[in-house]
Formats: sequence, C-alpha cells, structure tokens
Amino acid sequence: MLIDELVSVPKNYQFLLALVFAVAEINENPAILPNASLGFHILNSYYLTKITYKATLNLLSTQQRFLPNFNCDIKNHPIAVIGGHVCETSIDIATILSIYNIPQFTFGSFSQVQGRGMLFPSLYQMVPDEVYQYKGVVRLLQHFRWTWIGLVATDDDNGDQFLQTVVPLLAQNRICYSFILKTPNRTFMDYFINLLLKFQTQYPILTESKANAYFVYGTPPTLHLLNMLLSAAEKVSAPLPGKVWIVTSHWDFESLSVQAVWPIETFHGALSFAVHSNQPPGFQKFLEIIRPSWVGGDGFIQDFWEQAFSCSMKMSNEHEESKTICTGEEKLESLPGVLFEMTMTGHSYNVYNAVYAVAHALHNIRIATSKHRRLLGGARQEIHIIQPWQLHHFLRNIYFNNSAGDIIHFNENGELVEGFDVINWVTFPNGSLIRLKVGGLDPEAPQGQELTLSDDHIVWHRHFNQVLPLSLCSDNCRPGYSKKKREGEKFCCYDCVPCPERMVSEQNDMDACNKCPEDFYPSYRQDQCNPKVVSYLSYKESLGTILAILAICFAMVTAFVLQTFMKHQNTPIVKANNRSLSYILLIALLLCFLCSLLFIGQPGKMTCLLQQTSFGITFCVALSSVLAKTITVVLAFMATKPGSMMRKWMGERLAHSIVFSCSLIQTCICTFWLNTSPPFPDKDMHSLNEKIIMKCNEGSAAMFYCVMIYLGFLAIISLTVAFFARKLPDSFNEAKFITFSMLVFCSVWLSFVPTYLSTKGKSMVAVEIFSILASTTGLLGFIFFPKCYIIILRPEMNKKEQLLKQKK
Repeated sequence: MLIDELVSVPKNYQFLLALVFAVAEINENPAILPNASLGFHILNSYYLTKITYKATLNLLSTQQRFLPNFNCDIKNHPIAVIGGHVCETSIDIATILSIYNIPQFTFGSFSQVQGRGMLFPSLYQMVPDEVYQYKGVVRLLQHFRWTWIGLVATDDDNGDQFLQTVVPLLAQNRICYSFILKTPNRTFMDYFINLLLKFQTQYPILTESKANAYFVYGTPPTLHLLNMLLSAAEKVSAPLPGKVWIVTSHWDFESLSVQAVWPIETFHGALSFAVHSNQPPGFQKFLEIIRPSWVGGDGFIQDFWEQAFSCSMKMSNEHEESKTICTGEEKLESLPGVLFEMTMTGHSYNVYNAVYAVAHALHNIRIATSKHRRLLGGARQEIHIIQPWQLHHFLRNIYFNNSAGDIIHFNENGELVEGFDVINWVTFPNGSLIRLKVGGLDPEAPQGQELTLSDDHIVWHRHFNQVLPLSLCSDNCRPGYSKKKREGEKFCCYDCVPCPERMVSEQNDMDACNKCPEDFYPSYRQDQCNPKVVSYLSYKESLGTILAILAICFAMVTAFVLQTFMKHQNTPIVKANNRSLSYILLIALLLCFLCSLLFIGQPGKMTCLLQQTSFGITFCVALSSVLAKTITVVLAFMATKPGSMMRKWMGERLAHSIVFSCSLIQTCICTFWLNTSPPFPDKDMHSLNEKIIMKCNEGSAAMFYCVMIYLGFLAIISLTVAFFARKLPDSFNEAKFITFSMLVFCSVWLSFVPTYLSTKGKSMVAVEIFSILASTTGLLGFIFFPKCYIIILRPEMNKKEQLLKQKK
C-alpha cells in the first residue's frame, strides 16, 4: 500500500496513523479475515512526479532491489494501493498501476479526466467527482444570494480546467465573477520574493473588489503559499478587508513547523466543502498514546515529531544544536490545528475506509473461494494466492457499515457514494482552529435540495460583525423595482428602475415587472398584488338602502294616488282627460319605481334580463300615456270648433291605440334584443383599479341604444305637443302640468347621459336609479299632485258646477 505526501507536511502524518489504526482494528477483529493479517508498506512522493513513479515501481519490485516487473517475494506482494492525496500524484500512480490492474484508492479529490474509465479502470475514488462540489458552491452562492464573486485558481492545467468548468456553470445560474486571480502552484523559497513582487501588483484586485465572496481552487501547498503571500502583502499594503473564502475539499490549514506558523486570521469564517468524515471509536485515544518510541518500524515519526514540536531527537547534528531536545513525551493534543488535529480529518477518514474496503473485499474472496473448494472437495486456498485483479469484482459490489456507522459502497464509476460536509473554519492567532460542521451536500438528493445549511451556526469574519455578508455588484432592487442592465458591464451590474404603472415586482432583484392577475391589483408601492374587492350596489350599504327606501316610498305614494283616483273615479277631476289613461299612467309609474329595485344587489341572470327591458317597457308605457293625454287635450280643443271633423277621433279608443302601438314597438325591440343578444351578468376587471365591478352586460350595445333612443323620441314628442298645448283652455289645465313634468323628465335624462358615461361601478348604477326615480317623480308630481290636492284638500272644487264655471 502506498501513501503519498506524508511527513513533508506534519499534518499529513494523520493519514499514516489512520492507516495504522484501521489495519490494527482489522487484525484484532476475528470477524474479518480470521487467521490472516494485513500488512502495509508506506512510501513518500514529496509531490514530485519522478519520486512518485519510483515509489510506485518499488512496490512492483522485490524489496531492496529496484527491478520493476520482477517480484519473487510472495509475502510482500501488494494487493492494493492507497494514494494519492492530490490529483497529479493519483494520476502518476494510476498510469503505472493500470497496466497491472492493481486496485488503487485515491483519498483526495480527483479532477474530471476525459475517458477516465478507460484510462484508469482500476481506480477507485474515495471522494466524489469535483464537479459535485462546484455545483454545491453554486447552490451555496444562491442560498446567500451572492452574485458577484472573485475566482482564485492555480496557474496550471488543473486551474484552467477548474475555470473552464466553473465559469459557464456560474453564468448558467446568473452569477458573475469580478476577477480571476491565478496563483502559483508551488514554489521554492528562493523565488518567493519574485512571487511577492508580482503578487503585489495583483493585490489591489482583492482589496478593491466589491465582491465579498471568493471561490478558491488549489491544492494544500498552493493554498499555504497564498496565505503566505497575503500575509506578506498586508504588511506592505493596506490590510485585506474581511472576505468569505469558499473552497473545495482540497483546502486545509497546514504549516511545516511551529516556527513557520503563518497568521491565518485572513481566512477566519471560511466555508469549505470537506470530504464527509466521522469519528471511529477509539481513534482519539489511539492518537493520545502516540510517542516516538511507540513503533520501531515507523520511519516517519522522527521527522514528524521534530517538525511538529520544533525540537531535535538527536544531538549528533551540529545544525540542530540550537534546537531543544525532544523528550519524547510531548503530546499531540498540544499542537495547533495547522500542524495536527486530534479529530479524524476527511482525508484520513477516506484512508480508513479504503483499508476496510480492501479488507472486506479480501474477506469476501476467501468466503467465495472456500465455498468453491468445498464443492470441489479440494484443499483450502490461501489468501496470498489471491491476485490484485480479482478484487475488482468484489470492490464494485461491496457494501458494508464501518465502525462509525457510515455505509461504504461504490457506484458504477468507481466513486464512493458519499456526500460532503460544509465546514465553517474558525481560526485563532496562535494557529489553532475549529471545524464547525454547518451543513451538508448530498449529490443524490432531488434537484434544488442538494445543499442543507444551518445559517445561525455560521461564524463570519469579524469584519462583518456576525451579519450576513453581501457580495453583489449592485445593491438589491427592492420589490416594486426591476433591474436595468448597465451598458458595457456584466449582467450582475444593473440599475434599479420603478415598475411601470399597473405592474409589480414582488421579490428582490426581479429582471422584469409582471402584471397582476385580472382579479388582483398592484399595491401602492407596486411590491405585491392585492386581491380586488367585488363591488356592486348592495342593499347592505347606505347608498343602496337609501335608494331602495326611496323607490319603495315613491311606489307607495303612487299606489296611494292610484287608490285615491279609483276611490273618486266618478268625480269630475278624475273623469277629465280620460280616466283610464290616468290609471294606466299611474300603474306604469308604480312599475317604474319598482323596476329600480332590479338595479340593486348582485347582478344575476334573471335580474340582468329584466333590468333594461322592464325599464324600457314601463317607461315607454308611461311616456305613451302622457303622449296620449296630450294629444287628447289637443283633439278636445279642436273638436270644440264648429264643423270640426275631429269629433270622430274623440274617445278612449284613440288614446288606448296610442298607448298600445307605442308600447308595442318598444316591446318588439326588447323581444328582439332578448332573442339575439340578451344581457348577462359580467365582471368588469379593468375600469376600477382595486375593484371587480359586478354588472349586467348589455349584450348588444346597439339594442340598448335603440331602447334609449326610442324613449328619448317619445319624450321629445310628448314635450313638444304638451308645450304647444300648454295655453289651450282646459278645466284643470293638464297640458301645462304635462309640459312641466316633461321638462323635468327630459332635463333629468339629458343630464344623465354625461354623468352615466363619466362614472364607474356602483356609482354608475346609482346614477341610473336616481334618474329613474327623479324622472318618475317628476311625472307623478306635476301631473297628479295638483289633482290630489283638489280631491283631498279642496273637494268643493271637484264639482261639475266648478268645472263649467272654469270653462266660462
């Protein structure tokens, strides 16, 4: 087994300890590989390709003899390889191991490689593909509504591939980048000054950007170098304001020794997608007993101990005389987090699970082989005869629970089916740090539910005073406004403009304002749609109640007048000017008052059919009766002349014919109207902004105007005839009263037209009801109240002698 990049960085020593801990657990567990023990061999690649190749070929050679492809040592035959920590090392190892079909487990992130399945068929990834992390970062940016970010990537092929993947992904999700800063992959300290001078020219990009969220890609060495460059630049230039650093699972805070601990306060409050980890029982106690004298075969512990505690294990080296002597009793828990952590990190957890995956695969092979041998009656097959390529079938189908309770299995692409933890890094000036798990990323969750976050548990950089940072090119457009793109800038940079009239935007940063549904209307601030109130003239409101009471009262007065006339039907004043016409007119006026009630209340199918037609017909009967009365007065005067031919036209037949024929025409118009395009209940959504007007739609506007024009025609004819007959001698001068009543009638309806057309909703209905009541009251008052005055209050004038006296 191969573990790479171990003690060059003290923190990576935990990878080795996780391997040792897992192997020890398995060897002590009688349920896994009974009567067999696992062994391991560890080599360091130091991040160098040539050393990685050499270390890999060493595994394929006989120990102590570098003869690749020649291994006669059966006991040290490698069955699987675990490595590496970074993608480049993993690819270097896989290039050789894929020839031999030896299973390889990468415990660090592995970049997307075109045709990986064919190039490296024996590769198993303990970390899901990096693309899942990029999508998780996009979800995180959307969660906090950060649309203006900075991108930092290593200046190499992996960094270029990262940018090629991330930039389109950000654009698809309406997120822009303020800048792209490329950092060196790794360097020697000889070149650090040159790098710092170059970085100094780029440093203002970080300090002056409005973006508060930076998405960073890079391996631990490059991130360590970035920290060094930032710390050095801050001492020369202005300090970097607080930012939110968002990183992938590559990220880790590490240092080479206690003396080389660089300040990490810049990254306080950073968020990272870390490989999911759990704490196997007993691992922390295992770390607490680690000492340099613990294992004689550990060739790495001395180097680790000296770097971690800045002391020397030996006094033979003159250069180390200035260092303190290691006692060997130093405790790992006393080290700052940048050097060593007592909890199992995500990469160490992957090493732990990789060892168990190999052990379970070997265990399953032994079970399958023993069953097969028993069936054949043969001897027991020993585990050392198992070839590495035989593990692939069992690894692809492996499924088990580890000691921490997590399920371990691989998908069809050889990737561990696992999510990521969202880690919030809390740092301290002495190099200590705390990993706060504040959420998770599940690649197998439904669309839009992959990311879970506990916002209240996140610790932000001290610059933000624990207030959610904003990372925007432009301030949010509040509801009631929409975005207007700035010319020549990215779509995340915009101005806010108010919504047009009758349009709203209900959320922040709306690209465009929307119209409200028909039954809603925009609020005063145009930030929401409020439901419209249904409006109609109701009996429950004061205006409807008053008009209804007036209509009923006038109807009762009309009924009283009719009753009075019928009671005194044989008196001269009732007989004068056609008694039957007076009855018809009073009944028509009574119905006119009552038909106004049809306009009050919620319009229904039947009320809409009766409203205009009953109004048109009853008013037509009333006007026809008035016209007949007027014509009767004129004919009566003309008949009194000697030799007049008008005597034969006198009588009730002519009056009834006028009323019948005039009313018949209106009835035919209304009947045709009802048969062709009758009125119906309708909703007017647009006339009033905040209300839905319930009304009766005329159906055919032409027929409605025909009814009204015909009534106007009758009114004008009646007024004209009455006007010319107003001075004719008459017992009670009825022509004069008819003239006054028709003047009132015509005045009311002439003023009705502009008023009706200029009002909306229930006011329009109220205007029509008022016009009906006013015009009908005018007819009733001027024609019948003088006669009622004489009948009731001056009965002495209601005599034949008085009638003859008035004629003389």
